[in-house]
Amino acid sequence: MATYGLQVNGQSSKVTIDDPATPLLYVLQENFQLNGPKFGCGLGQCGACTVLLDGNPIRSCITAISDADGHSVTSMEGLSALDGFDPNALHPIQQAFVAEQAMQCAFCIAGPMLYGYAYVRNNSNPSRADIEKALSGLLCRCCSHTRMLNAIQRYAQGNFR
Repeated sequence: MATYGLQVNGQSSKVTIDDPATPLLYVLQENFQLNGPKFGCGLGQCGACTVLLDGNPIRSCITAISDADGHSVTSMEGLSALDGFDPNALHPIQQAFVAEQAMQCAFCIAGPMLYGYAYVRNNSNPSRADIEKALSGLLCRCCSHTRMLNAIQRYAQGNFR
């Protein structure tokens, strides 16, 4: 058994886990009751398990808890508190996803939303093609890709609602 220190959605926490190879996804779901990151493929291929690790999107199903020790983890649930926004309101990218109705089933939404957030943060004026490329490694089975792209473009343009 080992104890790991994490900052999860802005809250410093410690968890004791038997196996250091336990996927971060399992810890977030079981120890922190977060349901934003989902188990999709378990292979890091679909992106449904995406969280931000120190601000960068990662696949939490293939990231060991030991690799997250000492780092900041942000899930969709904690996104609203980033960038000085009201933690009790939707973050602007979440507002854009709602405005574009980009969450048909919402199973995979953590991937596009968090990859979109991180991409726009690092690329202030992305083209549609840039956004498509940034999301190219994510899978969505309910066909909301166009709406997701529209939402990220809306967010990048500062038009949240």
